[in-house]
Amino acid sequence: MTTLIDGKKTAREVRAWVADEVACTVRERGRVPGLATVLVGDDPASAVYVAAKRSAIREAGMGDVHRALPPHASQAEVAAVIDELARDPDVTGILLQLPLPGGLDAGALIDRIPVGKDVDGLTTTSAGLLARGADGLRPCTPAGVLKLLDTEGVALRGAHAVVVGHSELVGRPMARMLLQRDATVTVAHRHTLRLASVTRQADILVVATGVPGLIGADHVKPGAVVVDVGIHRTPNGLQGDVRAGELDGHAGLLTPVPGGVGPMTIAMLLANTLAAARQGPSRS
Repeated sequence: MTTLIDGKKTAREVRAWVADEVACTVRERGRVPGLATVLVGDDPASAVYVAAKRSAIREAGMGDVHRALPPHASQAEVAAVIDELARDPDVTGILLQLPLPGGLDAGALIDRIPVGKDVDGLTTTSAGLLARGADGLRPCTPAGVLKLLDTEGVALRGAHAVVVGHSELVGRPMARMLLQRDATVTVAHRHTLRLASVTRQADILVVATGVPGLIGADHVKPGAVVVDVGIHRTPNGLQGDVRAGELDGHAGLLTPVPGGVGPMTIAMLLANTLAAARQGPSRS
């Protein structure tokens, strides 16, 4: 029988813990953690995501700072906003909402965020700290996946984990974080030849390809743990990268879409913002 992993429940627990810790930080240090969100353009999905993040931040008792720029904002104008927030002592975390409008260099703008305020864990410095196994803020979605696996008691040490997807946002950091937990890690992607023969080896299968329904029962070893990071709007409703209906009774554990990994991303963003505030003045 397949057990669904309840991401909503774990996310609620993380958010409640963060709210309690924020209150303690304010009492003991007199410092209110604050997250600054930067939204460039008028993409409807990005606006919804930012609104959800801002609501969660306020609910946790943190400061909510928001900067909205028009879709025609220049590289220099966005950089100036990030630099202003980097200097602001009341802002302990900065989040640049992606994707950006065409013509903007997202990598260069992200790298203007001080590493100590990089609550998305996406700067080159944060990636380097992760690669070296040094302390730092980790990307929220992979961190949320690990939190779910830990909550379910999934043993990582020695397990064969296959990560399908090699994006800088999820796949690559996910692989590095699993390696740091002593899993044996294979990275595949949508172009991997004989993909099913690779994924069927996995004790833990993490799928983050951006391809709706790429993974089915023939890709999964019976009893494996399957984490579906994808989410897509289709005529039949929301769907992940996994054909979940095929895995009922086949996988051991499975994250549903929606209600699996998604809620954990915002929860870990809150945890990162708290951690950034506790580190004190950020490194540049």
